[in-house]
Amino acid sequence: MDLKTMRTFSAAVLSVAMGASFFGCSSSHIVESGTEEALSTTTSTEATTTAEPTTEPVPEDKVAHVVAVGDNLIHYSVYKNAEAYAGGNGYDFRPIYKEVKYLVESADVAVINQETVISESNEICGANNGVLIFNSPPEVADAVIDCGFDVITMANNHLLDMGADGLEESIRFWNKKAEENDLTVLGAYLNEEDSENIRIREVNGIKIAFLAYAEHLNGFSIPEGSPLRVILNSEEDVIERQIKKAKEMADAVVVSAHWGAEDTNIVSDDRKELAKKMVDWGADMILGGHTHTAQTMEWITRDDGTKGFVYYSMGNFVCAQTDNFNVIGEMPDFDIVVDGETDEVRLENVKCIPTIVHYDDGAFSNIRIYPYSKYTAELANSHGLPYAFPMGTYPEFNWDIVNSIIEENIPAEFRELEK
Repeated sequence: MDLKTMRTFSAAVLSVAMGASFFGCSSSHIVESGTEEALSTTTSTEATTTAEPTTEPVPEDKVAHVVAVGDNLIHYSVYKNAEAYAGGNGYDFRPIYKEVKYLVESADVAVINQETVISESNEICGANNGVLIFNSPPEVADAVIDCGFDVITMANNHLLDMGADGLEESIRFWNKKAEENDLTVLGAYLNEEDSENIRIREVNGIKIAFLAYAEHLNGFSIPEGSPLRVILNSEEDVIERQIKKAKEMADAVVVSAHWGAEDTNIVSDDRKELAKKMVDWGADMILGGHTHTAQTMEWITRDDGTKGFVYYSMGNFVCAQTDNFNVIGEMPDFDIVVDGETDEVRLENVKCIPTIVHYDDGAFSNIRIYPYSKYTAELANSHGLPYAFPMGTYPEFNWDIVNSIIEENIPAEFRELEK
């Protein structure tokens, strides 16, 4: 065999050997070499068996953005401002809320405590000349709805200012508004059965349960035999049962707690103890009110390491009061998150936006609410508070006082001053 023939023979042998190596040989992939179909089939099969296994994408987290405000306290001068804004034809409260409306509308859920009843059969009144009895015009509800609030809590100490009949009328009024405007209304109930109907609002796929409790009713009580129901903070067995029930029904539980002593920024031990119990029972967020002052806030850790949060008092949303600490309020701003992979619930971006009730002179004219980001030193220095009641306890007001109240009551880690 000459050299050329030997090279040709060697190349042929090498080609056969390489082909056998490439195509392989097994009982499950037996093919006939030398055909295009066999090559195509084998290559496709080999690619299938060597491909990386596919993994399911992790579901995205569910997120609901929440804002809340404290007492919508409709004093005499507040509704007289609304009367002036309406030009003497009824009441228009919308200008009072105009400067904060964008924050309320930006939320997926917005919560407000309606401090005063709306009883259309009774005379309108609002703590004039020291008489602490309230009944507000129905236009308050229109303005609150227009501002963007969709959860209305009623559990507070002024529920019986117009008596049991006035309370029943107010409950029915808000229930009708709820049907017409997709609101969630709670805190005062027509009967026991209704008080056990846990209010749940589904937002962005998250079920949020709302509960509301009051510390007292200003010495009044629901008449014996009346079916009306208001759950008080002292009824801890009821509160525990309801929070646990709500936690079984919903992803997150938000509790509105009307409690504490008025006109102080000191958080009492009994509230700290009740807040800890509520979180241990399953509350994720506690929104405190009633004190008419901004108070501190904190995380509360359960035994299993999970956490809830409490704003001890959000203070006033609107009012016509005459101490400087009464016109600085809080707007809680936070996210409820359900983990897409584990379904665990957590709170994120927990913040607090300071709000300021401003009026122009001693006559409480042009009342409106500002977020801190839209308030200025010029406005603060022109506030009507020093002229409204100059002999009051704390009538001084200026930009430094605004900031000192905020710094004293809202921890730096939670302050949101730019929204």
